[in-house]
Amino acid sequence: MADIQVKLVKSLIGSTKPQIATAHALGLHKIGDVSVQPDNAATQGKVRKISHLIAVSEAKQGGAN
Repeated sequence: MADIQVKLVKSLIGSTKPQIATAHALGLHKIGDVSVQPDNAATQGKVRKISHLIAVSEAKQGGAN
C-alpha cells in the first residue's frame, strides 16, 4: 500500500474546531509539520476536509532491499 506525505502549510488560526481536530488527527500541529499517512479512504477524507491548509505528496520509499 502506498503512503502519502502531508505537510501543514497554513496556520490553523481561524479554522473551525472540526478542521483543527482533523489536522491534529493527521499529526499536524504547527506550520511545517510533516506526517506520513497510509493512502486509504479515511485519510483521503481527512485530506479533503483540510485541503486548503495542507500540501500532499507521495511519500518516498525508504529502506534497503
